[in-house]
Amino acid sequence: MLRCTIKLVLVVLAMSACARSDPVPEELSLGVPVGFDPIPVPPHNRLTEAKVRLGRRLFFDPILSADSTISCATCHIPKILFSDRKPVSQGLNGRLGTRNAPSLINVAYQKLFFWDGGSITLEHQVFGPLQSSDEMGLDLASVLSRLKSDLAYREAFDDVFDEPPSLLGLTQALGAYQRTLRSGGARYDSYKGGDTEALSGSEKRGLALFEGKAGCVRCHRGFLFTNLDFENNGLYVAGEDSGRARITGLREDYGKFKVPSLRNVAQTAPYMHDGRLPTLSSVIEHYDQGGNPVLGKSNLIKPLNLNERERTDLEAFLHSLTDTITFAGVEIP
Repeated sequence: MLRCTIKLVLVVLAMSACARSDPVPEELSLGVPVGFDPIPVPPHNRLTEAKVRLGRRLFFDPILSADSTISCATCHIPKILFSDRKPVSQGLNGRLGTRNAPSLINVAYQKLFFWDGGSITLEHQVFGPLQSSDEMGLDLASVLSRLKSDLAYREAFDDVFDEPPSLLGLTQALGAYQRTLRSGGARYDSYKGGDTEALSGSEKRGLALFEGKAGCVRCHRGFLFTNLDFENNGLYVAGEDSGRARITGLREDYGKFKVPSLRNVAQTAPYMHDGRLPTLSSVIEHYDQGGNPVLGKSNLIKPLNLNERERTDLEAFLHSLTDTITFAGVEIP
C-alpha cells in the first residue's frame, strides 16, 4: 500500500511539473520561392521567432566589436543584399581585410563557409569575424562579458535558451537569423516557369551561351547557380592566401576558392575572392581569355572565343538573375 502511495505522489508531482513548465515555442517555418529547395535547418538549432529576433539584434549590434563601431551588418549591408560592394572589407581602425564580403542572401544553403571553406557550419563561422583583428577583433571572453553585463541581452538569452548569454546561444541565434535571409523570383525563374516573354532576345541568347558554348553551367548550376564546390579559375593568387589549400594542406587545392552563387550577381560587384574584377564585363573577359596560366588551373577554364555580341548577350543573361523577392527577417515567413 505504501509503495502504491509513493508511486501516486511521484506521478502527481511529475504532472504538476509538466503543468508548470513553459510551452515549447512554435518552430518557425520559412517559405521559399518556387523552384527552391526547403531551407535546411539543423536539428540542434531549430528556428523560433524569438531566436531569430535575438540573432537579428546581435547581427546589427556593434557591441560585438572591440571598439564598438563594427557590426556584422557593417560588411553585410541589407540594402545591397547583405554585401558591401567593396573589393575587400574594412574592419577595426580602417584595417583592410584580404577577401571580398559575399552576399549572405540564401547563405542557409551553403555547405561550407568562407571563400576557402574553412568553417563547417553557419554557427561555427561566427567565430572568424568576431576574433579577426581585421574585422571585429574581440576575444570571446570579452564578448561574453559584454553580453552578460547587458540586462536586455540577459533577459533575451534567458527567454530563448533558458540560460545566461553563452557562446553556444550567440552562435545559434546568429545562425538562425542568417537562415531567414533568402531571395528568389528572378525573371529567369519566370522564364523557366513558362513565361517565354520574361527574357529578352539577348538574354535568351545569353542563356544558350551560359549552358552551351561558354560552359558556365558546369560550375554554376542548380537553383543557386553554384555547385558549392571549390575551383581554381585561373587567377594569380598571393602566396599568403592559397585558398582551399590553406585549410586542407593539399597541393592540388592551391588557388581554389568557393564557386559563388550567381543569384543577384549583377548587384554584388566587385567580383572574385578578393574583389579584383570590378564589373561583369571584366569577369566575362577573364573567362573568355581562359584565365591566366597559373598552377593548378581547372581544366574547365579554357579560351571561349566569344565575339562582342556573345559577350554582351552573356552579360545580359546574368542581369536576368536579379531576384525580385527578398526576405530579410521573420515578418514574411
